[in-house]
Parts: sequence; structure tokens; C-alpha cells
Amino acid sequence: MSNEPVSVHIFDREYTVGVEPSERSSLMAAAKLLDNKMHEVRGGNKMAAIDRVAVLAALNLAHELQQLRDEGFAREREMARTLAELNRKLDHLLDTPA
Repeated sequence: MSNEPVSVHIFDREYTVGVEPSERSSLMAAAKLLDNKMHEVRGGNKMAAIDRVAVLAALNLAHELQQLRDEGFAREREMARTLAELNRKLDHLLDTPA
């Protein structure tokens, strides 16, 4: 498949990017998320420089992503611990004479 041009609006500007057709809706959602985050960062300060707003929005999104990754890793470790405990219990049951 080839990329198709898609226009997205971020912070009152239009950008055209190439995207696989199967990823179009995901890209549109990402653009909307970034646009919302940039407006949130700017808040009531209409004079904020766009580069500062963009960097702070990117930092906020990267921080949220890192938190989700950390939570996922913690869940994976807990699941591995639980599975190891269940395996130990099963091994014990299988080794115990009836």
C-alpha cells in the first residue's frame, strides 16, 4: 500500500502528511489529541509562542505515555509474579501424593 495525503488541523494550522490508509483514523485522532493538548497548554495566554506551546504539549504527552508504559510494566511484573506463584502451587499439588 502507498501513503495517501491527509490534511490535519493542529493549533489553527493545516498540515498535510502522508499516511497508510489503514492508519488514517489513528493519525486523525493523534492530531486531535495534539491540538487539544496545545490549546490546553496555551490556556488563556493568547500571546504564548507557538514553539513553546508545542514543546510543552509534546512534553506533557510524552510524560503521559511514559506513565502508561510504567503502569504496563508494573502490571506485567505483577502478572509474572502471580503466574510464578500459581505454577509453584500447581507443582506442589502435582508432587503431593494423593
